[in-house]
Amino acid sequence: MQNIYESLEILDKRAIEKYSLNEDLLMENAANAMKQLVAKITHYGSMIIIVCGGGDNGGDGYALARQLAGDYNVKLFIVKEPKTQMCQVQYHRAMEIGIEVIKKILPCDVIVDCLFGSGFVGEILPDMKKNIFAMNEVGRIKIACDIPSGIDKNGNINDIAFKADWTVSMGALKIALFSDMAKDYIGKIIVGDLGIGRRFYEITSNTQMLQKTDMILPLRRQANVHKGTFGHLCVYVGEKSGAGLLAAMSGMAFGAGVVSVIGNGFDKPIELIHATDIPDNATAFVVGMGMGAVPKNLYSMLDKAPCVIDADLFYYADFEYILLNYQNLVLTPHPKEFLSVLKILGFGEIDLSEFLKNKINILREFTIKYPKIVVLLKGANTMIAKNNKIYINIFGTANLAKGGSGDVLSGMIGALLAQGYTPLDATISASLAHSFAANLEKTNYGLTPLKLIENIKNIS
Repeated sequence: MQNIYESLEILDKRAIEKYSLNEDLLMENAANAMKQLVAKITHYGSMIIIVCGGGDNGGDGYALARQLAGDYNVKLFIVKEPKTQMCQVQYHRAMEIGIEVIKKILPCDVIVDCLFGSGFVGEILPDMKKNIFAMNEVGRIKIACDIPSGIDKNGNINDIAFKADWTVSMGALKIALFSDMAKDYIGKIIVGDLGIGRRFYEITSNTQMLQKTDMILPLRRQANVHKGTFGHLCVYVGEKSGAGLLAAMSGMAFGAGVVSVIGNGFDKPIELIHATDIPDNATAFVVGMGMGAVPKNLYSMLDKAPCVIDADLFYYADFEYILLNYQNLVLTPHPKEFLSVLKILGFGEIDLSEFLKNKINILREFTIKYPKIVVLLKGANTMIAKNNKIYINIFGTANLAKGGSGDVLSGMIGALLAQGYTPLDATISASLAHSFAANLEKTNYGLTPLKLIENIKNIS
């Protein structure tokens, strides 16, 4: 896991005071981080245009121009005159060595966005929109300094933003880079070293970016085992039986020793057990997808073992009773379903568009009120939350935007719960595995739920 922060001002101030650094050194190292990236992605002599604003982000751009000069054909496009002290200092240094200032953004090998930076708020003026549009039209490779211009500090985009191939986040990762809106604009993220290792620059954060190493697959490391060793997952199959059956099949594919299904009026795959009542030896349940009417034995399931709750159950009027009386629960809503839960719980009517702009704070508020519940909130970047801590899975892809993908995920979480994982560990590992299984597909449109289940078996 890697720490994510809302703002780095405290970390910068701490680094300056604790390690006797200064703003000049931090800016020089920020520019050097971008210089190292340029050296990796293009050749000597490439034409590089750096677009500079009037703040410290522009100062990073002027410092980069000076460091690249001589090895590359560097040109500056100045959108705003330097305003901050460090931007002025770096501007004069760049001018002293004679870097060319151009009046129009031209086609180039690399364009570097040093316009706004991570502190941007408010509306983008028409002239700025034209500049960002021009920046997006040129450049074989596009680099954003700290954050693509047009993305505000909360990760929202009002109208237009720079569409980067690479984003160099200075010092550490920022939460604005991980909004759903930002995903199409940030490209690949790297952290720029500011002259001090991240181990010493960072402090503990309650928001984390997940990595592949955080995925713990249910590998069978012992030989002296039997099916009971790996738990019994029971899935409720409701009125729309396909959803529950997909969850059950994915649970089988993800290591559960036995998978049974409860419900009536459907034909089951041969490898599943059709139970007429709740199995005595069930070690986890999945309920909600395609449910229709609430099952009469719902509370018996919740009493017996950990449970994944999905889909239709998020509209159940007595949902607050469930959250207050049961602990080993994993909720897997998409945004509209989560808004239903919030309304039932008394959080009020929240507009979907407003929720999407502020979902991380609302999700955090929910987990503070219900600290024992694990929530997996679906989106372009999946957010997993418990007790004021949020874990972000950035590995999801567009081919998961297909009916049934979420049912497969619920079954995977249930399978790990059945095998003894904690609710949080089961959710993190299943979410990552779900993403990596999707990434095994060669196209970004042809993935089906059944193929996704097959891919689960090939994750490494």
